[in-house]
Amino acid sequence: MDNIKIDRINTLAHKAKSVGLTEEEKKERDALRKEYIATIRMNLRNQLDNINIKEKDGSITNLGEKYGSKKTH
Repeated sequence: MDNIKIDRINTLAHKAKSVGLTEEEKKERDALRKEYIATIRMNLRNQLDNINIKEKDGSITNLGEKYGSKKTH
């Protein structure tokens, strides 16, 4: 998600608090929020999938591979 969309989310949030939003603006805000949350979840999943743990025996375990959630996004 780019900064333009994040700025638009913030603009709509400020407008909602001050004067309110039209139905079209509410739909736009909801769509942008869903996209933002999806981006955050994808980034978090990518970080978690790339965590390696060094076991006591010295071997390295990749958590993404171990728990079967490593996918191409």
